[in-house]
Amino acid sequence: LAKHPEIKALMKPDYNLIWVVVLMVLAQLTAFYLVKDLDWKWVVFWAYVFGSCISHSMTLAIHEISHNSAFGNSKAMWNRWFGIFANLPLGLPYSISFKRYHMDHHRYLGGDGIDVDIPTDFEGWFFCTRFRKFIWIVLQPFFYAIRPLCINPKPITRLEIINLSAQLAFDVAIYYLWGVKSIFYMLAGSVLGLGLHPISGHFIAEHYMFLKGHETYSYYGPLNLLTFNVGYHNEHHDFPNIPGKSLPLVKKIAAEYYDNLPQYNSWIKVLYDFVMDDTISPYSRMKRKLKGEVKQD
Repeated sequence: LAKHPEIKALMKPDYNLIWVVVLMVLAQLTAFYLVKDLDWKWVVFWAYVFGSCISHSMTLAIHEISHNSAFGNSKAMWNRWFGIFANLPLGLPYSISFKRYHMDHHRYLGGDGIDVDIPTDFEGWFFCTRFRKFIWIVLQPFFYAIRPLCINPKPITRLEIINLSAQLAFDVAIYYLWGVKSIFYMLAGSVLGLGLHPISGHFIAEHYMFLKGHETYSYYGPLNLLTFNVGYHNEHHDFPNIPGKSLPLVKKIAAEYYDNLPQYNSWIKVLYDFVMDDTISPYSRMKRKLKGEVKQD
């Protein structure tokens, strides 16, 4: 910032995010209606080909919202309510809890017992062969859901109860209106989109040490168009209060800081290399023993 103070001008909400999220919710509602009378094979097909992409993209929209990118820091609660709305077509409530844990990830990256993005010892020990690592990728959404309860359980808040209640009411309404195939499409799309899916390469690409000494990596490929530029991950961790829309500008302005860092051009290759490289496993993360006072959400 001392060298490039113009970056401060990018620290503002991205109001276009609001309309993009609304359109994504409407797209999924339309899909719920369209799949209700299809054969099961087509429900599964569209859940993976279309629903999974929208679902994974929505989780990254919720990631943006968790950083108050939709309405700004001055309207933090507006962002929380909007996150609950964005959560609806995913089928499972997680927006509010994600916000709480994700802030810890930024404050205490790699913090032992705090950053739940770090795999458990069991994951590192068990998923050590090529086949098991493949299964670990398929089951990623389940590990991301269960891991916080094992590593850093937190007391349930009022907003989390509201998130859960709103989600249950929405799911019941979809089942009542359009039946079990719409519910299956919704839930399958979320599970498939966060598991064995090209976009899921970002889970591994962001912080797994394919090169020792390099803890965070950026990806500058075309899938950033579907993921609110989450691939610009070094830039995001440097400036978490800058919306994803503006992260390419950060890289352009401060190119001397980012251009020479190790980077990826393919999340699919990241997934392939993770499975096939016997030197990489869920253990390939930096873990830190935190000192001093730790403040969590």
